[in-house]
Amino acid sequence: MTATQPNPTYPHLLEPLDLGFTTLKNRVLMGSMHTGLEDKARDFDALAAYFAERARGGVALMVTGGFSPNMEGWFYPMSSKLSSRRELARHRKVTDAVHAEGGKICLQILHAGRYSYHPMSVSASSVKSPINPFRPRALSGWGILRQIRAYARCARLAREAGYDGIEIMGSEGYFINQFTTQRVNQRTDQWGGSMENRARLPVEIVRQCREAVGEDFIIIYRLSMLDLVEGGNTWEEVVYQGKAVEAAGATLLNTGIGWHEARIPTIVTSVPRAAFAFVTERMRKEVKIPVIATNRINDPQVAEDLISGGTCDMVSMARPLLADSEFVVKAAANRADEINTCIACNQACLDHTFQLKRASCLVNPRACHELELNYEPTSEKKRIAVVGAGPAGLAFATVAAERGHTVTLFDAADRIGGQFNMAKRVPGKEEFENTLRYFGRKLELAGVELRLGTHIGSADLTSDEFDEVILCTGVKPRDLKLEGIDHPKVLSYIDVLRHDAPVGKKVAVIGAGGIGFDISEFLVHEGESPTLNRDLWMREWGVDPEFKTGGGVEGISAQPEPPAREIFLLQRKDEPLGKRLGKTSGWVHRTALKHKHVHMIPAVQYQRISDEGLHITVNDEPRVLDVDHIVICAGQEPLRELQAGLEEKGMPVHLVGGADVASELDAKRAINQASRLAAVI
Repeated sequence: MTATQPNPTYPHLLEPLDLGFTTLKNRVLMGSMHTGLEDKARDFDALAAYFAERARGGVALMVTGGFSPNMEGWFYPMSSKLSSRRELARHRKVTDAVHAEGGKICLQILHAGRYSYHPMSVSASSVKSPINPFRPRALSGWGILRQIRAYARCARLAREAGYDGIEIMGSEGYFINQFTTQRVNQRTDQWGGSMENRARLPVEIVRQCREAVGEDFIIIYRLSMLDLVEGGNTWEEVVYQGKAVEAAGATLLNTGIGWHEARIPTIVTSVPRAAFAFVTERMRKEVKIPVIATNRINDPQVAEDLISGGTCDMVSMARPLLADSEFVVKAAANRADEINTCIACNQACLDHTFQLKRASCLVNPRACHELELNYEPTSEKKRIAVVGAGPAGLAFATVAAERGHTVTLFDAADRIGGQFNMAKRVPGKEEFENTLRYFGRKLELAGVELRLGTHIGSADLTSDEFDEVILCTGVKPRDLKLEGIDHPKVLSYIDVLRHDAPVGKKVAVIGAGGIGFDISEFLVHEGESPTLNRDLWMREWGVDPEFKTGGGVEGISAQPEPPAREIFLLQRKDEPLGKRLGKTSGWVHRTALKHKHVHMIPAVQYQRISDEGLHITVNDEPRVLDVDHIVICAGQEPLRELQAGLEEKGMPVHLVGGADVASELDAKRAINQASRLAAVI
């Protein structure tokens, strides 16, 4: 296939896009994602390596994490900013590295407005955000002009730093979005009131940025096309903004979905793929510049269908390119089965970002750690036995084999995956199947010998066949010391998710960690998962896909399907249930179960189980839950039966994943630990 011939599988996705003054080599934009490497000059070498790897992987155009145009727009003091020529040298490391790999990159200009975590916060009006402790100061007219000049200065500096363009962040509830909606903008001057006045800020920012950088420079404007908050814009107001920023000089129009304070999920794994692309399709009919679809696009066929079907001109993917930097080149080579698919778990990316940690990826620990975690060929080849084909065992086996070790992977089950085979059955976690597909293909390519359905003993591993043993044997449910625990009403989460044990209509779930929430989600659903049915999902969360209301939600109520069972979710701790779930996804799980009327009860003391049900005490008051079944999700213990026998024989043994620490199932830690061990063994 020559450079001029279309790719036979993804012809539209891999088709160049002519912007007039420059051409993008395909239709893939790596969307902005803050990694934590942007905030300190010392981390820019790592940031350059991170972007260079994705440029090498074939992405047409990348966008950095957000950089504020001034101190008032900081996320927090001393966070990422570009407002001075003194800061240019560090940025040139990034742009030079990207250009050396044949890529293009834009700097995202992001002013946090009232989302800033510092007392200098400013906004359209002094309206406090529900997710921020600081009340912003309402800008004066002069103050607004000063902010606009800061954007233009930042754009000019971005060009000087070698960037190919900028993205102006006008969505997700940040500074510009705070001006464009009446939810925050309560002004009565020329910057408030009518849509024309409220759109004046983005129009002036785009216009002055264009004047500052010239005509041959990319300006992406990220427009909030669906606010998902009450007081958000109507569709007519969104269209007005799109046309206005186009006229002001934008090159591309990117799609923004939802505010950070919205109570509707937009990117977690339970959101259907490309769920919000319908708004991009509507906008494409209104403007002449190319439009970009975003949110939960993680598969090349989905992207191809969106472009070929006329929904958009480009697709934006951020987390999928954390998961696999070679997404584009694999698609182009018809190797989509080798793509390490983003499962939208948020555990190592956004959860880290919002805790001010360096971002990474659950399924790819190298993401944002390219300078320190590399899988170089080994100079000392070993024969390694890996016991357990769950996420830890799969990660170790594939990395070690790629480095040149001879690896044999054992598992007593008849298929790879371990706990992921249960997780993928939970409605909203269907993406987990893709991780197993990826690892299955990696085992083949790396030449790992796979022995499934094999119960292995320590004696089998201490022969001369192996030099080292890696125990990735996982966990078992913790024994709960409770009178009546052997009653027929009692099931473990394994009985339910792995063995399809029949479960009655009234169920008590003991333990409200991640597994307890998963079991509850599994039991309240019957029939098709909302994640696989966009219209059903929209009804469940109260989104108006026809956009008849402001923000797509105003006056719309969630209409979840009736729960399949009545669930009592219980925990010993006297704190809100789900408090320790993921920072950016925990609220989604809690809300989803509330929609299904799950009874969430903290501060429970378990007394006994009898024919009458589960006897408990809550706030010193005894209760009997008349339930058909009690499902135990009360923690795990590591499986290490092989360890002692191996060590007695002098065999080097490594514990990885749940076999090492079993306090809570943690695939992020397991894959990271396994990959790092395999990189040095």
